[in-house]
Amino acid sequence: MDEFMREAIAMAKKSRKEGGIPIGSVLVKDGKIVAKGHNKRVQENNQILHGEMDCLTNAGRMASFKDTVIYSTLMPCYMCAGTIVQFKIPKVIVGESETFEGAREFMLAHGVEVVDLGLQECVDMMNDFIQEKPALWNEDIGEE
Repeated sequence: MDEFMREAIAMAKKSRKEGGIPIGSVLVKDGKIVAKGHNKRVQENNQILHGEMDCLTNAGRMASFKDTVIYSTLMPCYMCAGTIVQFKIPKVIVGESETFEGAREFMLAHGVEVVDLGLQECVDMMNDFIQEKPALWNEDIGEE
């Protein structure tokens, strides 16, 4: 596992320790982390502050995202995938998609390269959270 996914996992663990949903993300450009974030829906009472959205917000204004890669511990949902497509981020590397299928096909259909690492650590982190807080998880993914 590379340093970028390790940092995304660290961000997910930070979110969990804060009482939030354990999803972390980092944005990489030219081999360096330019931003990181984590799901803050609970912490900041903000419906759209998923891990990827927080990361991209923390990146600030950038003229172009064409040479970036976004890492996420979980396959992005349609909201986050739409933002990735809109900003023309060419590549997404995810920790896993077993616990949440997300919007892989949508991103692929829009030319985004999607790499799913299938990391057991990420699967276990999400499964533990889903088991402990099923109502909060269902809220996060828009299920009832």
